[in-house]
Amino acid sequence: MIQQDYFMRLLREFAEALHLLLNKKDHDRQMEEMEAMYNRYIGNSSEFFHTAPVDDVMASFDRFHEDERISRMEMLADLYYTEAGLTTPPSRGILLERALALYVHVDANSRTYSLTRLNKISRIKQEYARRAMP
Repeated sequence: MIQQDYFMRLLREFAEALHLLLNKKDHDRQMEEMEAMYNRYIGNSSEFFHTAPVDDVMASFDRFHEDERISRMEMLADLYYTEAGLTTPPSRGILLERALALYVHVDANSRTYSLTRLNKISRIKQEYARRAMP
């Protein structure tokens, strides 16, 4: 019970930190805080999450308790999605691909229906479709 309360508090803190990050005007500061969020909420350096194959990234979540695993994956997907909004191509496309893979996995394995998650999946797919058009 205490573990679950702690994790719920962590999820709220994550959402607040992400919101505050988006309201900052200084891009360099946003990127510094983004790096800190990878380390704090997901637990590895962002370098691993940016360079490892998506399958390895997903496998790295096995270290988390089963009750937290899917939520932590969604936190990482949110970090990718947010960071993509702060970057330019080609990094933006790579981050969106990673976010999409995680969101789809989370959506297929989560016991929670999320309209927000589905909207993000839809927006990423729409962006891919726009890029594919000549």
